[in-house]
Amino acid sequence: MKVINNKSIKTQILPIIIFSQFCCTSLWFAGNAIIDNLINVFKLNPEALGYISASVQFGFIIGTLMFAIFTLSDRYSPSKVFFICALLGGGFNLGILYVNNTMFSLLCFRFLTGFSLAGIYPVGMKIAADYFEKGLGKSLSFLVGALVLGTAFPHLITSFEINFNWKIVIWLTSALALIGGLLIVVFVPNGPYQKLATKFDASKVLKVFKKPKFKSAALGYFGHMWELYAFWTFVPVLLLTHSQLHNHTINISLFSFICIASGALACIIGGYLSSRYGTKKIAMASLSISGLCCLVSPLLFMVDSTIIFISFIILWGMMVIADSPLFSTLVAQHSEAQSKGTALTIVNCIGFAITIISIQLINYIIADLNNINYAFVILSLGPLIGLWYLKKS
Repeated sequence: MKVINNKSIKTQILPIIIFSQFCCTSLWFAGNAIIDNLINVFKLNPEALGYISASVQFGFIIGTLMFAIFTLSDRYSPSKVFFICALLGGGFNLGILYVNNTMFSLLCFRFLTGFSLAGIYPVGMKIAADYFEKGLGKSLSFLVGALVLGTAFPHLITSFEINFNWKIVIWLTSALALIGGLLIVVFVPNGPYQKLATKFDASKVLKVFKKPKFKSAALGYFGHMWELYAFWTFVPVLLLTHSQLHNHTINISLFSFICIASGALACIIGGYLSSRYGTKKIAMASLSISGLCCLVSPLLFMVDSTIIFISFIILWGMMVIADSPLFSTLVAQHSEAQSKGTALTIVNCIGFAITIISIQLINYIIADLNNINYAFVILSLGPLIGLWYLKKS
């Protein structure tokens, strides 16, 4: 196998992985960004946002579970797996354009898109881990930053207050997925630190949790995930609610993009800080601050200042994701070389399963109990539990 020198890795491979990850993960929230259009065109219920978000998560969960059980990214070329899933994800994303869609068919298409993302996000981290034995924290911080930008990107598209067809969002995100997949399969060969598993071993899914440090990192990640996607899903709702309470007019889509995308910068800063102060320490600091944001969120609805409220949401958007690449780093570091793909995938699987519960819980509190002011306090449970297990290790 050809070993690529460090200079070449830093100047060529990592930017390609980062850009490809951005392109492909733009599929994630494509449905969320045009939810108002989907509700109007297909006559959906107002609660559709929570269900559509959860269907993507559920698809991702089932996909990562299948990938983990069959140890696909440990037994086959992760670049090829990434490419195939990018093609499938882009295709299923186009299903939203089907003119006779119902709520059920939309949920199916979003489920299949999420299933495809299981071969993109964790596999992208596996590819990075195969190239970076040292400095993995920094590398994954850029990679997760790309995920953040990809997640926020559909909001940016819809923020331009011009009369364009909502279908452009779907066409553009699917095209980006194709570009990302092609870049990986053409320009990113198997990494120099890759060790392919020689046989199918489904028991790896359970074996990885036997290491105490791995288990601690995984539980910290699960606490982080309880908060993350519920926050991302309802950022537009948070902004809209505050503007309506205080009779302010803002571009909801633009500020949703800013609040979510700011997390990309936080990931990069966290990656650099972790190399100086330690990965676990910075992860705990970020988790602590995001948990505090959950607890004080009711007070911010009372503040009649758009600047203060948006600044708070931006801070929250930074802290809620800054620890994600650090947890992935800890998971990868405490896994055997031939099990890294499976370890990252199964941790993602469980983490995203948790997001379905938190998203639906917040959706219920907002839609059925009509109590958004205190809805996000319950998200603090994730950071608290995560911190408890991290301190024990």
